[in-house]
Amino acid sequence: MTLHKITFSYRFFILTVWLLSSYGNYAWSQNTPNKTSQSDQCVAVGDWMIPGSGKASQQAIMARAAKASIVLLGETHVNADHHRWQLQALMALYAERPDMVIGFEMFPRRIQSVLDRWVAGELTEKEFLRAAEWDRVWNTDANLYLPLFHFARMNRIPMLALNIEHNLRHKVAAKGFYGVPVEEREGLTRPAEPSEAYMDYLLPIYKQHDRKISRQGEITRDDPDFRRFVGGQQLWDRAMAQVLQQPLAKSGKHKSPLVVGIMGSGHIVYGYGVAHQLRDLSVKNIAALLPWDTDRSCKQLVKGFADAVFGVLPYASNEVQPQFQRLGIRYEIGRGGAVVLQVEQNSIAETANLQDSDVILKMAGMPISKVEDVINIVKRQAPGTWLPITISRNNTEMQVIAKFPPK
Repeated sequence: MTLHKITFSYRFFILTVWLLSSYGNYAWSQNTPNKTSQSDQCVAVGDWMIPGSGKASQQAIMARAAKASIVLLGETHVNADHHRWQLQALMALYAERPDMVIGFEMFPRRIQSVLDRWVAGELTEKEFLRAAEWDRVWNTDANLYLPLFHFARMNRIPMLALNIEHNLRHKVAAKGFYGVPVEEREGLTRPAEPSEAYMDYLLPIYKQHDRKISRQGEITRDDPDFRRFVGGQQLWDRAMAQVLQQPLAKSGKHKSPLVVGIMGSGHIVYGYGVAHQLRDLSVKNIAALLPWDTDRSCKQLVKGFADAVFGVLPYASNEVQPQFQRLGIRYEIGRGGAVVLQVEQNSIAETANLQDSDVILKMAGMPISKVEDVINIVKRQAPGTWLPITISRNNTEMQVIAKFPPK
């Protein structure tokens, strides 16, 4: 059976969304021992390392990176130290080249006007996050990112929205790139074909989470669902690459600004993702800088992994406490309520036995009809309270209880 004849399932789309949002963090943690002694660390906290070469000074790293057309700064989304490092890197790059533009994976393109208004000083923090639909679109503690946003605003550095809508990835996975009408592609051009190395890199990541679709048998690179997953990842990479390339194309004969991309490390490692798509768009001078958790195995720190890495402390789950309660789901409105696209691991939603594809009909007896309903009800929950949730699962209505832990 050929790929284009395979019927797309909503269940597979759920898996694709979940994998795309988490695969970088998974890959980033592979081969990592539980404990690493100081003597085993290949990159100490505060050190810069060029993979395959050795230690280097920040001055040398930043001077070299500032000569690039585009600099990619990676992250694990929930690690506060990664964002502190990004801010430090932005400041150092800005000192070298103050004519700068910063692109963020966290925002879909339709939010661009909101970013413009934020940089212009027209919105408060609260207004900005609400207009950018932060809780729905990204759903990660905004406090981790706000210092970056304020840095751009304070220095009047243009911010670019790099991402696309989930439903576009859904359509492309279902119909293929050319099966989606041009006017619905958000200006995307067809992604460059993935390299063999990229396919080999993604396959074990996909296999690790294949339990989500409960299929049996060995999965190969020719597996239709795996190919659709790769296609969705390429679409994401291409979308970000296209927006990052635009300021360079607009500069014409004039000196172009330094373009910096803030995104998950999985889109950057080994030059497979966004850099691969940028090269297809004729952007050759790219610098990739990544944070390196000091408890990681040194096996991945090989030439080509990145242009340079910086040692930071590992992620601590209790390091940053959100200002309000979180259920731990990604969702969209449809089918008479809020359709659960992803249940985060170790979340309140997972403990409550919420599952992918569940439809949340009511929360605390209140019908769910719009995105804000879920956000507002969850935010109002006091520590230690229980929230009854009415759901529809496989056309059967039932109730689950979300238990919010004491403060």
